[in-house]
Amino acid sequence: MKNKFLTAVFVLISITASAQYKYRDSNRIGIIFGLNQINLNTDDFTVNPELGWNVGLSVRGNFYNDFDMVYTMQFSENKFTVPTTVPTTNFFPKKVDVDYKLPSAQISLMLSYKIVENHLSVEFGPLVQVNGKFVIDKTDEENVISGNLKAKDIVDISKFNFYPAIGITAGVKHVRANIQYQYGVTNLLGNLNGQEGISTNFKSHPGIISANIIVYL
Repeated sequence: MKNKFLTAVFVLISITASAQYKYRDSNRIGIIFGLNQINLNTDDFTVNPELGWNVGLSVRGNFYNDFDMVYTMQFSENKFTVPTTVPTTNFFPKKVDVDYKLPSAQISLMLSYKIVENHLSVEFGPLVQVNGKFVIDKTDEENVISGNLKAKDIVDISKFNFYPAIGITAGVKHVRANIQYQYGVTNLLGNLNGQEGISTNFKSHPGIISANIIVYL
């Protein structure tokens, strides 16, 4: 199912690029690679953001006057750590920061206002993120976050999230840098609520900062 979904998205991007081929002066396909940092913005446990990575494809096309439309499919791995304790035989539990990884795919449709043609623009619009589960090392699964909440208890998060995003892109015709901020409207941790043995009403509206290089073909 996942492979069929990704194939369909690639086909859609290819069709869009082909349909706009006659506008080669400003319409092109770009290859994305860069870094990200996520903050879960939750009061349920402590989160320390770490650096993750992005790769993907972007299609920039003429829309209207000084506006472009930007279609993007991006694959990411977000990373953060959560402080935990490991019970020991003495009176001093061992403190360990557990590494969490979030594999995800994003599809976005951004409106881009061209401040300087081929050099500077601002983008804004919606994106949808498809999530996997949080990934942690098996040796950390029994670590205690707080009370009876263990590291393994918070991995099965919501699979779909909606993010409004805003960013700025600058550079030259074929190579540009993009910085973007994404804010999660839906509750990333909502899938945890109601699970057996978990009574906390989990809530998280994550913020993601992405810094990418886009190489246009």
